[in-house]
Amino acid sequence: MRRERKNNMVNFEEIEEIFKRLQGKLTPDEFRSRVETKFTEMNGLCDSRTAAMLVASELGLNENVKIRDMTADKGNVVFIAKVTSVGDIKEFSRDNDTMGRVVNLNLADETGSIRAALWDDAADLVKIGDIKIGQAIKVKGFIKQGQRGLEVNVGRGGNVEHVEIEVPVKVKAHKISEIKAGMNDLNILGKVLDIGKVRTFARKDGKTGKVANITIGDETGKIRVTLWDAKAESPGVNAGDIVEVMNAYARENTFSNSTELSLGSGGGIAKSSAVVTYKEPLTPISDIGINSAYSVAGHVSGIDDLREFDRPDGTKSKVSNIYISDNTGRIKVALWGEHADLVNELEIGSEIRIVDAYAKSGRNEEVELSAGARTSIQVIRK
Repeated sequence: MRRERKNNMVNFEEIEEIFKRLQGKLTPDEFRSRVETKFTEMNGLCDSRTAAMLVASELGLNENVKIRDMTADKGNVVFIAKVTSVGDIKEFSRDNDTMGRVVNLNLADETGSIRAALWDDAADLVKIGDIKIGQAIKVKGFIKQGQRGLEVNVGRGGNVEHVEIEVPVKVKAHKISEIKAGMNDLNILGKVLDIGKVRTFARKDGKTGKVANITIGDETGKIRVTLWDAKAESPGVNAGDIVEVMNAYARENTFSNSTELSLGSGGGIAKSSAVVTYKEPLTPISDIGINSAYSVAGHVSGIDDLREFDRPDGTKSKVSNIYISDNTGRIKVALWGEHADLVNELEIGSEIRIVDAYAKSGRNEEVELSAGARTSIQVIRK
């Protein structure tokens, strides 16, 4: 965005076309004066044209458009769209010692998507949680050419309100099998298979952060999604829900040799009315290799005693081993942490299903499974 010094006078020729669309609401001098005042209030964060469109918006100049039909010369617009991402609120100081706020959203309808900047009171709607990913909103603002293309600005005279309608969006939904590490701006529909516990960690700056994981699946596979901070504490979804994950990025987990999704400040997750099916693929025991995660089902054919041990950090944990068999073979499964207590419930012959256990080489180079925090275990029949 081009910046101008506050003491520059506004060139009326640059904003005359906007003035003409006001249909006699102000004289040229009155309009120029209001634009100069607006320009000063924005503290150089906008150019003359943007300031003129803000004034026009305050005077009620509106136009109903679809995102596809928006152009920089439209000026003020009113449109309905779905929130597909919400950024962080940024504060800045003006020369008059007041504080300003701005937050960026991505909005989409069935014709396309666009970036929107909410200023001051409009930005506070995000701060109080009144605007969230997945909501449909009606936006009144002005459109301009920004550094990254067209963008809509909502300031004084603009407005944002909720609307209770379903907004189809023209955003490509990727299948899970298509996702590769390094991909960005991903949108995925999936069924929530599992929700992990919230974990607390220390950031480099000494502050505390929070993280949690959920697993979603579609007809092509499943993938783990990492949620941070507020999204981790309150994802707003439950196991079994159909959800839309928006603006995620994919990365490689070097421990599990798998691709995972992560939601930063601009990403989000919301419930969806779409239909998504998922069926957990089970691997025959004889086909299990090493250095990958597997899901297996079978009957318990061996049970060892539970053991407690001290971790290197001084905390205590526990582990137990069981053996499960299917019609192709038999394998040892190490149950760690809370999973270890299962040996007190199981009997020889119990039917069990283990999802996402990690396969590694054990003693005598025999393949064995390790059931840890990422593993879910279902006892089908004791």
